Amino acid sequence: MKLIVKAEREIAYDSPDHLMPWGTRLNNSTNLRFLTKVCNLFPLHVVPKILDIGCAGGAFVKDCLDAGCLAMGLEGSDYSRRFRRAEWRSIPEFLFTCDITRDFQIESESQGRPAEALQFDVVTSWEVMEHIAEKDIPPLAANVKRHLAPAGIWIMSIASGPDVINGVDLHQTVKPKSWWIEKFKASGLEHHEEYIGYFNTQWVRGPKYGSMGSFHVVVSHTGARLPALPREHPLLRIYDRWLGTLPQRFLAGSFVKR
Repeated sequence: MKLIVKAEREIAYDSPDHLMPWGTRLNNSTNLRFLTKVCNLFPLHVVPKILDIGCAGGAFVKDCLDAGCLAMGLEGSDYSRRFRRAEWRSIPEFLFTCDITRDFQIESESQGRPAEALQFDVVTSWEVMEHIAEKDIPPLAANVKRHLAPAGIWIMSIASGPDVINGVDLHQTVKPKSWWIEKFKASGLEHHEEYIGYFNTQWVRGPKYGSMGSFHVVVSHTGARLPALPREHPLLRIYDRWLGTLPQRFLAGSFVKR
């Protein structure tokens, strides 16, 4: 299968993150526990389709592919592509540049068959939304809705404060969680707090994973009938909270050194 991105604008030329690459130059976050919990949302015979918006170095996309998912990433800056940074060297056919605030269309093409529009079961965006100017949030939401399967979910972490690099604030829209939920609601996307409980403390980005001041939002098409969340043993809930803590990281580092 060949993946195709048809974008009105291939690069977010006027974005502060392209003009002054920072996250796209440094970030390459992933979390296998989060990915496991995503895969557990689907029956064993289903191959989840996952789109990571603002994929930076592409590590999360690669882990999704290694787990047997169909996955791809979009990045607004071409920094990582130009320098073949991180996974842009190993999986370039699954990573694309695209201005996500402008119209774009993702298609798949199989041998002997015409290209067809692709929709995703899961869309993720880690520390992306705060980088978008407020006027561009509705068109971005519309782009995601068009690529979100009827029962799909959009999972995101959003920073709650500024990020000033060399005198430039990379965070263009800093608002509380309640504001974002209402903003998505106006775009026909409904927040599901129960998913916050399901993922517990396990996220690709979040308080335990590189972003102390962030919160999480999980939305779907308004009125969508989502699959029931898996029932987990209470010990797994404790395990989620243990992973990523300083003691756990220390012990993991000690184990590796042996």
